[in-house]
Amino acid sequence: MKPVLSLLFKTGKRKQSLEESVISIQKGNQQLQNELIDQYKPFVAKTVSSVCKRYIDEKDDEFSIGLIAFNEAIEKYSSDKGNSLLAFAELIIKRKVIDYIRKEARNAQNINMDMQEGEEQESSQSMIEAELSIHEFNRMLEQEQRREEILHFKERLKSFGLSFSDLLEHSPKHTDARQNAIKVAYTLVEHEELKKILFEKKQLPVKQLEKLVAVSRKTVERNRKYIIAMAIIITGDYVYLKDYLKGVLNS
Repeated sequence: MKPVLSLLFKTGKRKQSLEESVISIQKGNQQLQNELIDQYKPFVAKTVSSVCKRYIDEKDDEFSIGLIAFNEAIEKYSSDKGNSLLAFAELIIKRKVIDYIRKEARNAQNINMDMQEGEEQESSQSMIEAELSIHEFNRMLEQEQRREEILHFKERLKSFGLSFSDLLEHSPKHTDARQNAIKVAYTLVEHEELKKILFEKKQLPVKQLEKLVAVSRKTVERNRKYIIAMAIIITGDYVYLKDYLKGVLNS
């Protein structure tokens, strides 16, 4: 009878969400952390494989890098990183694996150059070709990382009911206006209470912000979508998008 009542009235114990499990882990639940890492090894392998463009299993060094990155994502995750731990973890894993591949490529280049210096038969042309090959490889990795950042950012915008077309339409037209909006976003995330309202309620606390910034409430409301987008970037793990912010502020 009890299972039937549970089905009818949902009296059974609710299964803990992945994000709730992470909160328990961050409070010191080591056993749950180990279980979660073990459970999501296939996810890690799949994510690493997508970067390496080949099948990756637990024997590969890249898999170990991915596993360490997944654990780092668990320890660093918070609600302002996104609604999904897995989306956040995917970004961290891909970034760490790309960094590892880039480092290995540099090491291989150095070894290759050392070998060529000790062998007279190797031409300088082959050294140049090797350098160009490594340069092209790094460029492709950087493009991949930028693409992953943009995709993750797009999903974060979607959780606020925003899109790239919204940003294009509602971004401030002048540099000084964009700079002021970014400064408002920084003020917002520096105040924990206001940041909590933004990321938990998906609302910009315009009234509270008005008292803390040097622009009018009307200006804040007009630039609401842009300010939200900038706050997402500031609080997120976005290497390239944060460079964009610096560029705007320093222009």
